[in-house]
Amino acid sequence: MISTLNFEPIILESLKTSLATFQFFTYDEAERQFNQLLTLEDVDKQIKHQPRLIKALEARIAIACRDAYAENSPDSELASKFLQRILYRLNRLNLFWYDNLQNYENERSLYLQSVRNRLESHWQAWELNQLDTKEIKKLDAESAKQGLIERADQDLNPSVSESKRYLREDLTLEGYRLLLAIASLDGLVEASRLSRILGGASNEIQATLFRVLLEEYGNGRLARKHSTFFAQMMLELDLNTQPEAYFDLVPWQVLASINHNFLLTERKRYFLRYNGGLTYFEIAGPSIYTDYLQAAERLGLSDAAMGYWKLHIHEDERHGQWMLTDVALPLVDMYPDHAWELVLGYDQEKFIGDRAAAAVMNLLQNFNSKSNKLIL
Repeated sequence: MISTLNFEPIILESLKTSLATFQFFTYDEAERQFNQLLTLEDVDKQIKHQPRLIKALEARIAIACRDAYAENSPDSELASKFLQRILYRLNRLNLFWYDNLQNYENERSLYLQSVRNRLESHWQAWELNQLDTKEIKKLDAESAKQGLIERADQDLNPSVSESKRYLREDLTLEGYRLLLAIASLDGLVEASRLSRILGGASNEIQATLFRVLLEEYGNGRLARKHSTFFAQMMLELDLNTQPEAYFDLVPWQVLASINHNFLLTERKRYFLRYNGGLTYFEIAGPSIYTDYLQAAERLGLSDAAMGYWKLHIHEDERHGQWMLTDVALPLVDMYPDHAWELVLGYDQEKFIGDRAAAAVMNLLQNFNSKSNKLIL
């Protein structure tokens, strides 16, 4: 099913009727109700006068926050998917999509802000528990520098894992199409979140980040923008190039990666963590894109169907070096007492990225074993 996130104007009476029908929504029903709230005219005013509008939704959010992060919870996957999808819909309001202006009716809503803050609070506490943050916080400036350099050396040329071998040797054409469909959620708006951290005082670090952004955006030429190359790959394989067309295919782990970056770029206090994460992303990129490129070459695809990977391999080799030597290490010198935050950001980006990649790989392998043709 295709979801474009362009919602019809809500009829308030239908919202009230559906709320009266359900004591507790299922996750799908709660998400649909939340989508309606997003475009309800002056949602804060409506909720103030009719608080029951959000009663059932709030109950489902509370259940999801409990089940998503409870150890061995049987509903963890469903709850995580629900929460990450809601967070994504909130976070996308920070960017302009050249779509229906009504979609931004409540971008400054205090209620929606409170939802985002609550969801992020529970989720980020859980995410931090996935890493040994106590040890990371013990790092002094020199140890942080050495840690970043060692991590970069290792991640620049990782060993060939079973997953990498599968992509290079066994991925089918339909699996490749599914991979592009999932990746398009980010690939078609690539680098948009990076733009959110570039304002402010000027220095060499800011200049380097601008250089990375400019190359991602084709130096202002749409034909050279990286997302244009991604769209060309999709067109070559008869895929829909409308942003978010394949939203419903995306695993929650991938949404979590996107939402994590939204959080770090919207909170300037997390500036160091974001740049540590971006350092990993740019350094690891060429190795990851090489897997996809080799899959495309093995399948005999055209240059248009794999040009994005070639471009990224070429440019991200520079970007990774820039991020390490001209951004991350200088930030250690600038903020020696907080240098550990760069390492935390690096490790979190890798961990969350690896988790997302594993979820996508699981989809690809299960898909190939169950079907010969993907209808997209």
